[in-house]
Amino acid sequence: TEILLLLLIFLQNMSSRGQVTVTQPGAVSSAVGETVSISCTTSRDVSVYTQVFNSYHHLSWYQQKDGESPKLLIYWASSRQSGIPSRFSGSGSNSDFTLTISGIQAEDAAVYYCQSHQYINSQRVFTQ
Repeated sequence: TEILLLLLIFLQNMSSRGQVTVTQPGAVSSAVGETVSISCTTSRDVSVYTQVFNSYHHLSWYQQKDGESPKLLIYWASSRQSGIPSRFSGSGSNSDFTLTISGIQAEDAAVYYCQSHQYINSQRVFTQ
């Protein structure tokens, strides 16, 4: 059985240096049990802390199945949300990030979103 993963960009990061853009494949096809890696490359560093403004960026991954709301899988680029199976993992830093699904299952067929946030003084800003 082949699984088609639709990959969309859900980029939510605006700053004085302009909007961040990302590059990633449009779709990935895989057989059940295989390992799939989904890349997310940003136009600039989104894992940076700026002390002057107490500002930092945050990259996360979401999964959305038909008729459902997006579900948070990974936050801080590599931290798995509680209750998410261990086959989902995130890695990367700066401007290159990857979501890996090891031993993919049929129920993993979904749209996967890469999302960038910016926080200033612990308040999330520049998101849509």
